[in-house]
Amino acid sequence: MSGCERGAAGAACGPCGERRGARGMPGRDGGFVTAEAAVVLPALVLFAMALVWALLAASAQIQCVDAARAGARAAARQDPPDAVTAVARQAAPRGARVTVSREGDMVRVVVVAHPPGPRALTPELGDAAVALAEETVEVDTVGVQP
Repeated sequence: MSGCERGAAGAACGPCGERRGARGMPGRDGGFVTAEAAVVLPALVLFAMALVWALLAASAQIQCVDAARAGARAAARQDPPDAVTAVARQAAPRGARVTVSREGDMVRVVVVAHPPGPRALTPELGDAAVALAEETVEVDTVGVQP
């Protein structure tokens, strides 16, 4: 009888070279799978959390862009400054700073926000939009009959 048939502990089984444990079953991994899972699972969770954070940051950036554009449109229509700020804040992420300024014929709205997450690790996101004030647009009345 060979070692495979007897089930001798640690004996190599014939030509295949498979090792068998004390009970005649294929060799145990000695806990390596458990150790690998203990290392890999937290890394996967951390990676998934980073992906979710990146998604939230991208969403906050898009909200800043939308808020700046909405504020610039309202400012170009000559809405009151409080109304311009309110329109921009409504579209902006929570806690965003909105700045409205005018430089000649142009109105500029800047929206800056922090995405969700620890303040020390989150970058400052923002966008600015510029629009021509409508009061400065002249209507050409040449050739128009009353």
